[in-house]
Amino acid sequence: MHIELSAILTLEHQGMRLDAAAAMLFPNYSRTRLQSWIESGELLLDNQEAKAKDKVKENQMIDIDAELIDVQTDLPEPMDLEIVFEDEHLLIVNKPAGLVVHPAVGNSTGTLLNGLLHHLPKSAQIPRAGIIHRLDKDTSGLLMVAKTIEAQLKLTEMLKEHDISRHYLAITNGVLPSSFTINARIGRHPTDRTKMAVLVAKGLGKEAITHCEVIERFSQHTLIEARLETGRTHQIRVHMAHKKFPLLGDPLYGPRTFVPKNANAETIEQFRNFKRQALCAYALFLDHPITGEPLEFEISLPPDMQAILDTLQKFG
Repeated sequence: MHIELSAILTLEHQGMRLDAAAAMLFPNYSRTRLQSWIESGELLLDNQEAKAKDKVKENQMIDIDAELIDVQTDLPEPMDLEIVFEDEHLLIVNKPAGLVVHPAVGNSTGTLLNGLLHHLPKSAQIPRAGIIHRLDKDTSGLLMVAKTIEAQLKLTEMLKEHDISRHYLAITNGVLPSSFTINARIGRHPTDRTKMAVLVAKGLGKEAITHCEVIERFSQHTLIEARLETGRTHQIRVHMAHKKFPLLGDPLYGPRTFVPKNANAETIEQFRNFKRQALCAYALFLDHPITGEPLEFEISLPPDMQAILDTLQKFG
């Protein structure tokens, strides 16, 4: 795959190394890859070959004219993907709960990325096989995948500028008194490194904003719509737990499971056997990254969450 990219350096880049400035301007490419393009002459500074350590100045131009080789070493695997939308630039997939998005320690195969490499062999030439954002293993719902470098760069920019609206449905333990917005910084938990946490100390964590709207209240639970303004790891789960309304079934942030009042034995068992966070990315609103056409996607709740909601609506 051949790519041609250009960008003008700003005052923000003044005095930086060329490779560091390029990494800021082209975040979808690793610094190692950018350094290799500098060395090969495929990345030019003001139409001249340069060195990675050279210092750059405001208003200089970086041009990339390079051939992309496969960047994915993971193996393609046949997988039944629920494709909601697909054209030559963009794919929207409905990820089921239980499916890991990216390979990692303990999940080197059987991930969404492996399935995408089989469905889209050319995605091996795109960083992260074109996956624009992620969902936790046990969160279901809509995911965007870029099929071209051009679409990936644009979608990444749109996410950064909050031009993509992502909506989730969730069931909480506890009854929310009203809708609200949570603006609380999130970072790695100070003592439990498997978790994220709201960090109140000044300067710690990253900005995280979640808008929560009450959809329906029950005796012990609430169905909410959560809209992300930022996209931090475990953001909705952490924010709701911080507000003392952890998501039903969340094994990490809400280990206690509430059951409806007056629930029978069958219902109690149903709730106690729900072992994942009740969270689904159900709606996505964006302009097409290439054509600019407004796109809207909405899916139904997965069967396990819908069964819980049906029971809540029965018992109140």
